[in-house]
Amino acid sequence: MADQNEVRVRNMQFRDFSGIGDLCRRVYPETSPWNPEQLESDLHMFAEGQFVAVTGADERVVGMCSSVIVCWEHYDMFDSWEDFTANGMLTNCDPVNGRTLYGVEAIVDPTMQGHGIGHKLTQAQKELTRIKRLERMRGGARLRDYHLHAADMSPIDYVIAVVHGEVVDHTLTFHLHEGFHVLAVVPHYLSDDSETLGYAALVEWLNPDTTHAGHCKGRPTRFLHRDVIRRDHPEA
Repeated sequence: MADQNEVRVRNMQFRDFSGIGDLCRRVYPETSPWNPEQLESDLHMFAEGQFVAVTGADERVVGMCSSVIVCWEHYDMFDSWEDFTANGMLTNCDPVNGRTLYGVEAIVDPTMQGHGIGHKLTQAQKELTRIKRLERMRGGARLRDYHLHAADMSPIDYVIAVVHGEVVDHTLTFHLHEGFHVLAVVPHYLSDDSETLGYAALVEWLNPDTTHAGHCKGRPTRFLHRDVIRRDHPEA
């Protein structure tokens, strides 16, 4: 018999909207970033890319993630969250021409962190990337702890320190552990975010089913771990 307290990941449904609202208020007490209008639009535009993590017989929402398929050539690497997500409405979803799954959001109940929920949500997005035969998954990893180091480090130096394990950033470090690599540091990615001061790291995971080593060519080595540089870029 299945454990009712086990955390399960499934596609988002309309009945989850209230639980997602409660989750957002727990994660973002100053602002609630997702409203029913956005969530309804997201389901309409790309239901397959919207996931929730639930637990208990009542399926309490303890995590959620959102994604959209985009044609990367239509964007600049330094575009903002609003640009990549059409202000959270996902009306820019392009499953015909797009080859990139863009991670729009991923949040976990603060009281449930450390239970692998973020990993399960990310795995659901990676599996979707493979099912859709997309080339990659990209997203903006908000530099959640940068405000603690901003007085002493530039955003780029901070990201390099996180990559090398010298500093822990609770969002970027998670993505690195999940196999993502940093492509760039993006200013003004998020507006009015006191923790990140607006900064995010553009991160990428390549689908092993549709890509090869050549797809990594040109990736900036300064955002790679020293061991990776020595192994894969001995000339750097």
